[in-house]
Amino acid sequence: SLSLSLSLSVLDYLSHISLKSSPFLFVSHLYLSGHMSGARSFAEEKQFIERVHGCEYRIKKGFVPNMRTEGKFYLNDSLIDMMWAELEHHSTCSGVGGFIPSVKQIANVASLPGIVGQSVGMPDMHSGYGFSIGNVAAFDMNDPTAIVSPGGVGYDINCGVKLLRTNLTEADVRPLQEELAQALFNHIPVGVGSRGVIPTTPDSLNDALEMGLDWSLREGYCWTEDKEHCEEYGRMLSADPSKVSARAKKRGLPQLGTLGAGNHYCEVQVVDAIYDKFAAKTMGIDQVGQICVFIHSGSRGLGHQVATDALIKMEK
Repeated sequence: SLSLSLSLSVLDYLSHISLKSSPFLFVSHLYLSGHMSGARSFAEEKQFIERVHGCEYRIKKGFVPNMRTEGKFYLNDSLIDMMWAELEHHSTCSGVGGFIPSVKQIANVASLPGIVGQSVGMPDMHSGYGFSIGNVAAFDMNDPTAIVSPGGVGYDINCGVKLLRTNLTEADVRPLQEELAQALFNHIPVGVGSRGVIPTTPDSLNDALEMGLDWSLREGYCWTEDKEHCEEYGRMLSADPSKVSARAKKRGLPQLGTLGAGNHYCEVQVVDAIYDKFAAKTMGIDQVGQICVFIHSGSRGLGHQVATDALIKMEK
């Protein structure tokens, strides 16, 4: 148990609670199903993955031990090559080094008690902590053996994703791309330990936690129309900042207005194809070559601590 990989730590924290068994036994199950299968060759591993049609693939039972249902994932021709490369590396390194491949993690989730239907991987699937990132699964609340986990996919919560449409075209931006990239780095705090440019007091942080986008609107950081393009109109009316620990607030206090580290980004993108003209026009995307900005922001130290607090509470 001392050699268990980090990728299983979060799932271990919670899943053994509802299983009413040793956490080490449960993690060992996932560890073995993710690593000992490295005894199979890459060609043998591929026999368990079948293309259904188009971008849809199925993961057959037996890919990892004790699968209760099949797995399913969706990848196009470009992304499938990356998945195969990840699996090939894993099958040739005897499970030493790196994360468990995302397809293995999807199959591991298919082995968890109480799962309903299939374990499904979305096109953004990549190795996570326990679950694969982009892995979706439902569990039966009426099944006393079913797992409950607020941290199956990852440790942080409430990361944000936003697509910002512009009226610019690639012809407008391409000559200035280096200057634009430098300006983004200069004005957006990013990376581990980065501090925000928004002056924040404990009271204003509480307001932000309670009011959500309404706080940003009040402070002049967004437009009223932004509310129409957010879940819950950017504010959950049941939000209660008193449920957030002092430690979480302390960690988040200097980080408001930062992008984050790891897989968080602010990316300037070009529309190269429109597949659904009606849906695209609804979002204001009406031409190939149009510039959009895709933003994936982290929940930073506050989100990490909220997850930690929940994990500890559930373990008790």
